[in-house]
Amino acid sequence: MSAKHFINDPTHLVNTALHALTITNPSIALDAENKIVYRRPGHTPQVSIISGGGSGHEPSFGAFVGDGLLSAAVAGTIFASPSAEQIRRAIMSRVDSEKGILVTVMNYTGDVLNFGMGVEKAKAAGLKVEMLVVADDVGVGRKAAGKVGRRGIAGTVLVHKIAGALAAKGASLEDVYKVAKLTAENLVSVGASLDHVHVPGRALPDPNSDENLSAEEVEIGMGIHNEAGSGRAKVDLPELVKRMLAQMLDSKDEDRAYLNVNSNEVVLLINNLGGVSVLELGGITAEVVGQLEKTYNVKPIRILAGTYMTSLNGLGFSISILNVVNTNIGGPSMLQLLDAPCEAAGWAAPIRKETWEAKSTQTREGATGAEEEAKESGLKVDSELFKTQLSAGLDRVVAAEADVTKYDTVVGDGDCGIGLKRGAEAVLKLLSDTKLSGDVVLDLSKIVQVVENTMDGTSGALYAIFLNSLTHSLRQQGSGEATPKIWAAALKQASESLSTYTPAQPGDRTLIDALHPFVETLGSSGDLKKAAEASRKGAEGTKGMKASLGRTVYIGGSGFEQVPDPGAWGLSEFFLGLAGIKSTESEYEMV
Repeated sequence: MSAKHFINDPTHLVNTALHALTITNPSIALDAENKIVYRRPGHTPQVSIISGGGSGHEPSFGAFVGDGLLSAAVAGTIFASPSAEQIRRAIMSRVDSEKGILVTVMNYTGDVLNFGMGVEKAKAAGLKVEMLVVADDVGVGRKAAGKVGRRGIAGTVLVHKIAGALAAKGASLEDVYKVAKLTAENLVSVGASLDHVHVPGRALPDPNSDENLSAEEVEIGMGIHNEAGSGRAKVDLPELVKRMLAQMLDSKDEDRAYLNVNSNEVVLLINNLGGVSVLELGGITAEVVGQLEKTYNVKPIRILAGTYMTSLNGLGFSISILNVVNTNIGGPSMLQLLDAPCEAAGWAAPIRKETWEAKSTQTREGATGAEEEAKESGLKVDSELFKTQLSAGLDRVVAAEADVTKYDTVVGDGDCGIGLKRGAEAVLKLLSDTKLSGDVVLDLSKIVQVVENTMDGTSGALYAIFLNSLTHSLRQQGSGEATPKIWAAALKQASESLSTYTPAQPGDRTLIDALHPFVETLGSSGDLKKAAEASRKGAEGTKGMKASLGRTVYIGGSGFEQVPDPGAWGLSEFFLGLAGIKSTESEYEMV
């Protein structure tokens, strides 16, 4: 693992990399505030295609914005989903919406939730939007993936290319969505890596940790966020490729038999995860092609080898196979769409000289969609008491960051604590700078906006959805004093609303294990302290609980036996502070 970087500040790194895209392709522009790369206006209206996700996967997704490919891409911080607000702005103000919009997202919880919320907000505003979740990775089988399902990895770029070419030809949203979905359903991918990657700005890992791969080991099925795969092995390249192809193509493997290659037309994509030399990638490509023909009698009609979706400077590669099938739309074939010219810096096609000579300076500025001012609800709280209690809960979240980060380092990717702290500090600043009105709906609406703009990833999406629903539920309670009974009823409604966006239930080892007992106990007792204590008990109960959802599903190992779920622990800290219960020393130490 290389921990040396030319740019160690992750925020500066992402922002400057996005700016660089506008330098290398004059047909695209950047909304720097919201990290949206989009096509400059002036082209013929068509179905717009938007994608995105965490940064660190370049050239996906920003460098695939251009004529014949994506219309816009939304970037999060490194390995973390962009916020729903960024996505909403991209959908509603940075692309043409006349002929409809297709939003494509890889199957990661944070991405699905945040993009889903952005899509729903756009639909509510009257836009015609479809969303497609791509899940092509077979590195984790059906049993291990559980409710989460397969991850999305490099095969996603083939969905983008084919859908983008069809949209450029003037196809309807219905046909673009249909062909994109058909492409995704006929894709399988798997990756392998010789090492984890180091994220700029993060502390160096423990060199003695069991998480590190030895010099002889390779991780088969490693994800694009450092997640573990199906296992480690000490194998040479031919044996590694043999195992990877078996995971993709062995019809007898019921846990991974996702695709039946029944066509004479197969597209092969060999993707560099960022740190493999061009020379070595050539050798890998030759090995894969040779084994496909010898073992499976498959001769790809198109072979793409290069850097399409990285994991920073990951020392690995992935293999994707697309089974080319009939689109049944009476237009160009899947292969013709793949071959169609495009103009995007990340795709193997040059920028036309006409584009350089045009020297377009047009941008999309101004309106970002109607911003509704919240109306008074008449539901009142003691503003000073509300501020004091809320601040106590948020202060406790900030103080717990080190513990939450430590737990998330064991069972996740280490960013949960930082994300919670960032959101808590932003709300504390709001409370410090703003005089609360005492109308709980108005005050909570302001807090929700801060959460949406400062918290990303899975936690940010869950909190934003829950708080938006809580605001709506409180408004439905009528006017008067916001009693514990009213809060309990609104919290229960918000919890039920949240369940429509995530399958998480108590026992799945998520923040729901802390939220559910708080809501239920407050409803039955009306006692905030008892509810907070129930939340902490629920969070403590996640220690030793095997995860059914979240990134922990892919990581595996015994870390879940050592520490509680980071998200549940962080939420219980907030509730304890809210109830005025003093902080204690952390009960858990990493083993």
